[in-house]
Amino acid sequence: MVFSAYSQNASVKGVISDTISKINLQNAVISLLRKKDSVLQTYTRANEHGSFEMSDLSKGKYILLITYPDYADYADTFSLAENSSINLGMISMITKAHLLQEVIVKQSISAIRLKGDTTEYKADSFHVQADASVEDLLKKLPGIQVDKTGQITAQGEKVQKVLVDGEEFFGDDPTLVTQNIRADMVDKVQVFDKKSDQATFTGIDDGQKTKTINLKLKDDKKNGYFGKINAGAATGGYHDNQALFNSFRKKQKFAAYGIVSNTGKTGLNWQDQNSTGTSDVTTVITDGGDSYSVINSDDITGWGGNYNGQGKPLVQTGGLHFNNKWNDDKQSINLNYKALQLQVDGQSNTSTEYILPDTLYYNNQTQNFNNKVLRNKINGTYEVEFDSTSSLKVVSDGTLEHKSTINNYSTEALTKNSKLVNNGNRNITADGDNNYLNTDILWRKRLQKKGRTISIDFKENYSMKASAGNLFAQNNFYTDGNPTPSMQTTDQYKTSNNKLLAFDSKFTYTEPLSSASSLVANYELIINNSLSNRSSFNKDANGLYKILDSTYSNDYTFNYLTHKTGLAYSFINKKIRFNIGNNLGFTNFTQQDNYTNIQTGRNFINWFPQTRFNYLFTSQKSLSFSYNGNTTQPSLLQIQPVKTNDDPLNITIGNAALKPSFTNNFDLNFQDYKTLENKFFYVHLNYRFIENEFSTNDNVDSSGRRVSQTINVNGNYSLSGFLNYYFKIKKPELRLGFNGDFNINQNANIINGLTNITNSSNYTFGLFASQVKEKKLDNSIRADATYTTSTSSIQQNITTHYWTYTIHPDLDFYFSKKWHLHTDCDFIFRQKTSVFDNNNNVIFWNLWFDKKVLKSNALMIRVSANDILNQNKGFNRTVNSNFISQNTYTTIQRYFMLSVIWNFNKNNPTKEEDWRN
Repeated sequence: MVFSAYSQNASVKGVISDTISKINLQNAVISLLRKKDSVLQTYTRANEHGSFEMSDLSKGKYILLITYPDYADYADTFSLAENSSINLGMISMITKAHLLQEVIVKQSISAIRLKGDTTEYKADSFHVQADASVEDLLKKLPGIQVDKTGQITAQGEKVQKVLVDGEEFFGDDPTLVTQNIRADMVDKVQVFDKKSDQATFTGIDDGQKTKTINLKLKDDKKNGYFGKINAGAATGGYHDNQALFNSFRKKQKFAAYGIVSNTGKTGLNWQDQNSTGTSDVTTVITDGGDSYSVINSDDITGWGGNYNGQGKPLVQTGGLHFNNKWNDDKQSINLNYKALQLQVDGQSNTSTEYILPDTLYYNNQTQNFNNKVLRNKINGTYEVEFDSTSSLKVVSDGTLEHKSTINNYSTEALTKNSKLVNNGNRNITADGDNNYLNTDILWRKRLQKKGRTISIDFKENYSMKASAGNLFAQNNFYTDGNPTPSMQTTDQYKTSNNKLLAFDSKFTYTEPLSSASSLVANYELIINNSLSNRSSFNKDANGLYKILDSTYSNDYTFNYLTHKTGLAYSFINKKIRFNIGNNLGFTNFTQQDNYTNIQTGRNFINWFPQTRFNYLFTSQKSLSFSYNGNTTQPSLLQIQPVKTNDDPLNITIGNAALKPSFTNNFDLNFQDYKTLENKFFYVHLNYRFIENEFSTNDNVDSSGRRVSQTINVNGNYSLSGFLNYYFKIKKPELRLGFNGDFNINQNANIINGLTNITNSSNYTFGLFASQVKEKKLDNSIRADATYTTSTSSIQQNITTHYWTYTIHPDLDFYFSKKWHLHTDCDFIFRQKTSVFDNNNNVIFWNLWFDKKVLKSNALMIRVSANDILNQNKGFNRTVNSNFISQNTYTTIQRYFMLSVIWNFNKNNPTKEEDWRN
């Protein structure tokens, strides 16, 4: 009988010594781990001369780990060939004390940890240059991206909140945190889905989640003050002036800022629209996952009050922040006040191809706009612990807003043979006032038995929106390209008044079944009352707007009353987090027409199932799955049986027969970080399908006039995924990453009586590379390729498909402690389509050069150039249902700016530091 065995004649040896003193480290422990799974193969100790040797090793890839008391661990990787011998020579180790003093990391520490549902990054493990901001730090973290507007994407989802030590900092403006707090103040960056306070307390997922980043500051950075003053003037009338002051004194924080700028880069937080509810319809989601929609439409102003990149903005804004804890942290308060005055002027041009069952037609629109808003907002949080078992938390916010808008439109509709169907002009001028007040009061109580709790959550939402203005529209119609005698003229004065008052009370009880499991029961009462009044007036014989147009006027009262109850099971241990449950809601809806005194009502039964499973393999590896089902009631704007003619060529009518829709949402997440190999892998999958989805029934006549009504459809779904893989190459010192994401959608609607199924998809492939050499360079490049495709069932021979390529190099060079050169560029290449032969390729190149002056380097002189090639073009494409549109618009153009920036800071030593000194 013949036996075979793997050869085990390879060996490795070396000598271990202190980096500074060069003394050999006797008895140091040397461990050899198999690289593919980190399984220990063998270990030994260094002899009296600090040397060691391991023999009889198999060929393969290994991790060498060396430990010694009071020294930082040493880790390295190597490969052994059959019968080979490797001499590692002198291996230098550094004491932990010296490591902290010099702030250099030569060990492979755990840069990323998983704690339950939280991904935690150790900030010092990701190198940034001196004076870098938190935004610069976030760009270095695997799985996180920051675009040029400061908007953050983490794990494939938009980040909606950035907290500082778990507290809101200036409320809803993440950019004020990320662009103004220094990276060297941050100890850890935590990424998680923030749940409601009640869900956090009970441990049961209630379907609410907000992608959130929390910045945990270093203790030694919480005593003192810091800030900056930036004054910049540029060619073309551009300017950028900012001032920020922060004072941290133990647990007390105070901050203030002021910004006056028209560069479109600062003071324009991208959360304003979400935070103030200024979209046409606000959807309110209760703790149980129920949602109902209310009219918030400024049907006259038509502007949300925020800057979305279109036009040229002038912003004047400022704010105050105060946060404090006292009474042994049993009481805390967080206050924020912000004022904003924003003016946006500009022009946009939109070209659209509409697909109809029997033909195509094209629409071209030019819009000139001048919009202004003045907004004051205040929010606060007060929390008190009465004793070790009970607490009370009160959160409140209020907003006052005044808007003024002027919009002029010129439109034309063409047949597929480029013959005129209609053309016209439309002018809208309006003013509006919006007021909001929201309150959330949460009381929590832990009972005598461990795990047994009760909590009561009360919420109030109030909004009042009033607007008034003039609509003048004149449209001409054509037959076979020839003008017809018919002309449509609309000249009206319009008013709109909408009010909402809603209350939501929820009682929750948890009963422990064991040390790891519990049952959660809840009851919820939701009351929603709203008013909607819209009036349109025509001119009388004296030219005054006094004749009510009943066709486009209405006065409605809407009331929702919902009773909900639910039961959930929860299991939590070191490895597993699992919960499953269901809520059942009984809703009564009444609608009253105050013009006719006719009242209609409906009753609904709604289901809200949910489950979540999370398995933690190690502190760096986890898998999670979740499912949520929720019911959405139709909005009042969708169901009210009246017409709106803000655009006479596009009329909207309500549908009182709408049913609630039900959304099924599935999420799967997996992430793995290998500490010693510095590799990070993250994948996210989402599948969603909606029963009785809200869609549209559009009827377009031969003159190009569209009448649209919301209807229920089935068969709509979306499938999306995101993948990120990141790793580090030691020689040369490179960080590499690959990412990919996709979105596949199917949507149904009705066009001129025929059902249209639209299948659309986007596929993105990207790579990232960066290299950092301290005090020399910090360079990175990101490249993406996106493929977009769309087909409609009513015209299957028409397919939209095109590629979009983006390349973004970001380069920093440091010539000394004083001089710094930065340049970045956006290369954007868009493939031509059968509809749009203008591909609008852009090279957007920025550069700045700065020098630090004074001994402390606190003062900086910067010369910058924005859009050097003067190619910045506002541009986007939209693929939707039965149309594809292309929009170009005015935006910030080339300028050259001179800036003076003063950074100041002072750290006050703690008592412990005073004693040491």
